[in-house]
Amino acid sequence: MNQVKGIEKIGTNTMILNLGPQHPSTHGVLRVILELDGETVVKATPDIGFLHSGIEKTMESKTYTQVIPLTDRMDYVASLSNNLAYLLAVEKLLDIQAPPKAQFVRVLLTELTRIASHLVWYGSHAHDIGAMSMLLYAFREREKLLDIFELVSGQRMMTSYFRIGGLAQDIPEGFEPRVKEVLNTFPDRIDDYENLLTKNRIWLNRTMGVGKISAEEAIDWGVSGPILRACGVKWDIRKSNPYSGYDKFEFEIPTGKNGDVYDRYLVRLEEMRQSLKIVQQALDGIPQGDFVARVPGVVLPPKEEVLSRIEALIFHFKLVVEGFCPPVGEVYHSIESPKGELGYYIVSDGSNKPYRVRVRPPCFVNLSALPKMIEGRLIADVVATIGSIDIVLGEIDR
Repeated sequence: MNQVKGIEKIGTNTMILNLGPQHPSTHGVLRVILELDGETVVKATPDIGFLHSGIEKTMESKTYTQVIPLTDRMDYVASLSNNLAYLLAVEKLLDIQAPPKAQFVRVLLTELTRIASHLVWYGSHAHDIGAMSMLLYAFREREKLLDIFELVSGQRMMTSYFRIGGLAQDIPEGFEPRVKEVLNTFPDRIDDYENLLTKNRIWLNRTMGVGKISAEEAIDWGVSGPILRACGVKWDIRKSNPYSGYDKFEFEIPTGKNGDVYDRYLVRLEEMRQSLKIVQQALDGIPQGDFVARVPGVVLPPKEEVLSRIEALIFHFKLVVEGFCPPVGEVYHSIESPKGELGYYIVSDGSNKPYRVRVRPPCFVNLSALPKMIEGRLIADVVATIGSIDIVLGEIDR
């Protein structure tokens, strides 16, 4: 009998294979220790921690505003979603609320972020299985979304555009035409994706019945997001616990039946269509008003006043250098990120820095169910299943 780290006892008739952490199909520095009997997976043990970014602990040494750029760097293909989850938790701690205009813009941009994230999943997942054209098409569309993020924030990925109390600045001129272009072109693009893959025999053979998990097992493992909905569970935090005014928007929650790789694919495609519906409603309904709540001592004063009034300049300087001190307490707030339930737990001791920040990351929890999905399957199915989970190691190894 052999002894290998992470696996207790391995018979002489089985073989140990390390999938990753360098293999591109693991979507980052993920190592999966596979015990194989021929090509059948007998046991799978995910091994994480190679990225060791220490973001949560770093947050505790920053002021509440300085934490925002760190949230961008966890799920870095959905940075605005991470911004929103953190800011809603801080605003809950401060008992303040962003004005209606900021809420509509937040919803609009986070739904565009959901589409951008799903496009990265779609292209990379299809490429893993052998459909290389999908990667080129998905990233072609994603460029349009990154152009919008760059327009509003100056950055294509690490935007940090959402701020405590609202937005960093008002939406710029040219924003509406860019969004309308996406709304006009994307529905046909999604139809093209379906025409290429949904009934493709090779795609069906590689995804149907692969990586299955039942609704009961998914709930027991704490799985959320498209993976849970692919099992037939109609659970979406935007509906169950609406935030940022999501209760004002009409959209459906797509679900599957079989909880396999194929159903996760169908659910995410339909989610992109539903996100476009929300974006259209948000764009049509953006109200007039300020883009940030003017809360003295928490939100920076208007730039015009900083340049013309000494008192505003002093407040600006003190906020940037020292930050603000929220009340003593603890809060938790979660949102429906592209990967599932993303929550922030923050403890305040009354100082200008959070005493403790703990993230409830959907990728980490969803990955924990990987052994349940692949044990007893062929090694070729492991790659398809990992891709269907849609993990980002920056979030897992935070």
